Amino acid sequence: MMTAVLGLTLNATNNPGFGERRYTITGMAEYSYNKTWGHHANFDVQGLMPFNPHFEMEAKLQFSTANVHTGVVQLRPKFELPVGEMFLETDVYYRGVARNRLGDMTAALGVGYRMDYVSVTLGLYCRVIDNWDRSPHTDETFVVEPFNLLYRVEVFCRPQNNPWNLSFLISDVDDYQMERMYQPLFGIGAYYDVNDHWRLNFAAQCKPTGMFHLDATFYGATFRTGFSYRF
Repeated sequence: MMTAVLGLTLNATNNPGFGERRYTITGMAEYSYNKTWGHHANFDVQGLMPFNPHFEMEAKLQFSTANVHTGVVQLRPKFELPVGEMFLETDVYYRGVARNRLGDMTAALGVGYRMDYVSVTLGLYCRVIDNWDRSPHTDETFVVEPFNLLYRVEVFCRPQNNPWNLSFLISDVDDYQMERMYQPLFGIGAYYDVNDHWRLNFAAQCKPTGMFHLDATFYGATFRTGFSYRF
């Protein structure tokens, strides 16, 4: 998938030792490519709401010219440690694949740790895929994948409270999708603080297929650039 993003993000200050968390609003415009949907553009809106030092919430919406639209809610209780913090995470993703009249819902529970130079999350998620046109009067049913592994490892070149940074990511989840554990995503990200409120963001992502079958081939790539406004 190839994506170019024009963005705005919502971040409250809690533990400035590993990165400032402030109310932030983000808007994104993306150009994407993958072998299933071809070339398409995405438009995103995101909000980060750190209500207090021990709890934050994220809400995200993505609209796509591929006629695939996604909504995400993430709840994150946090526990400060001598270095960094530990957090629990509950994620709910709903993707409406209108082009195929399908609904794809995933729900995850995870535990994570983040500090100056690293953020790690590990958990489990389940997936339910249903046909929008399925009749309750037939034997047709929905598809359930009860247990999938969720993992995310991101490493930063500089402390997260630095005015600029570069990071590297391997994960089977991103802002709008949860992939099977054997379909990892590889990404690179960067940001630059223009001033105290505006932040310029860039991200690129590659998705190969067949990684765990020793026959990896290119599936898609994503490129993003955008702005965050932090209150």
